[in-house]
Amino acid sequence: MSSAVESTPFDDHYSAQWAPRSGELFRRASEIIPGGAGSSARTVKFGWKPYPPFIAEGQGSRLRDVDGHEYIDYLLGLGPMILGHRHRVVTEAVVSAVREFGTCFGLPYELEIEAAQKVVDAVPSIEMVRFTNSGSEAVGSAVRISRAVTGRRIVIRFEGHYHGWQDTVYWSNHVDPAEAGPAEHPRPVRSGPGVPQELEDTLIVLTWNDPESFVRVMAERGHEVAAVITEPAVFNTGCILPEPGYLELLRSETQKCGALLIFDEVITGFRFARGGAQEWFGITPDITTLAKGLGGGFPVAAIGGSREVMSIIAEGRYSHSGTYNANVVACAAVSATMDLLAEPGLYERQRALGFRLAEGISKLAADAGFPARVEGLGTVFQLWFTEHPIHNWRDAERYSSEALFTRWYQEMLQRGVLFHPSHLENLFVSLVHTDADIDLTLEAAADSLSAMSRRT
Repeated sequence: MSSAVESTPFDDHYSAQWAPRSGELFRRASEIIPGGAGSSARTVKFGWKPYPPFIAEGQGSRLRDVDGHEYIDYLLGLGPMILGHRHRVVTEAVVSAVREFGTCFGLPYELEIEAAQKVVDAVPSIEMVRFTNSGSEAVGSAVRISRAVTGRRIVIRFEGHYHGWQDTVYWSNHVDPAEAGPAEHPRPVRSGPGVPQELEDTLIVLTWNDPESFVRVMAERGHEVAAVITEPAVFNTGCILPEPGYLELLRSETQKCGALLIFDEVITGFRFARGGAQEWFGITPDITTLAKGLGGGFPVAAIGGSREVMSIIAEGRYSHSGTYNANVVACAAVSATMDLLAEPGLYERQRALGFRLAEGISKLAADAGFPARVEGLGTVFQLWFTEHPIHNWRDAERYSSEALFTRWYQEMLQRGVLFHPSHLENLFVSLVHTDADIDLTLEAAADSLSAMSRRT
């Protein structure tokens, strides 16, 4: 079966017939932009083969590429387009604010207070918040603040989680399992060149959803731990949910040892509940990082936490700086987005849509004869081509069929449905997708899986 899947003629068809204009633009871009795109996540190395579609425009739940193809979009900009593309209310709020106020003052202003208050009102653990410009910036600040507050140096993180590109956390994402050592006692592995090896001594890396290893490490070294940082649901390795009681364990053990708990809600924030994963799972961290869904598609991030933790910034003992922090575009987008996310019944409706899509795809895969599992929380999920449960990154690497997923992505793309080509990513359902979108997507999935079955 796998050899037939891997021998797909998709690349030749895509470049010669499907997307010639995208190919031309990719060649031009590659001359002046490394990898042909502004982020490595959009390049061939990350699955966009033989080159990514070049986009002409987006509106609502749809994208149109430069070759004239329209897609129902489940990529959603890798997460930020929680309200779809060019949402009228958010766009107008930003344009109006720029016309009325300006863009960047280097001084505080009233709209900043308004946006901050709405975030504090929405997210359970956040009593004070600072805006910044990217998830990586927010996480870097969270890690440094935790060390400053506790006076400790060790940070615990988990394999398969991604917390941005800063040296302190750019470790053990999707690395060589052989380098990582045994699952019960992993070694920190740099996720790319240029990260100083000396930082290894500041990290303890563990396997996600393994309570025994976490309890053991906290018993042995909890007094050295400044923070435990985790995605409360792992959306950087497909979609992996915490086992019952696991987040509660992280919370209780960090409190017991005087360490801080950092929830990296860059993706989970506002995704399937207005208060993020911490509202959904009922766990209160000490520090929260936010980005993606925070600004309804505009670039903005935030770091928030308890008044006690954030006092280190408030009192000037810790400098959290940034020329573009809390600029007018960002704060206008946040304020408008927070209002829209407060609509009664919004999340319930969209989660139901997402669950209908996920369950429908799962049934179609089974009917087509493919071993498959779907895991998620309605507005984000992943289809794993495997009969094994996926509890952590190593399970995904060991059991999930990348070849089958790639083939499914290719079949769906040609039927007008777009999502990330990697089985280690996920599908996002926005808060503006409709029943009609779901119906069309299930039709495309039925055709795609049927075609895959005939050719295997």
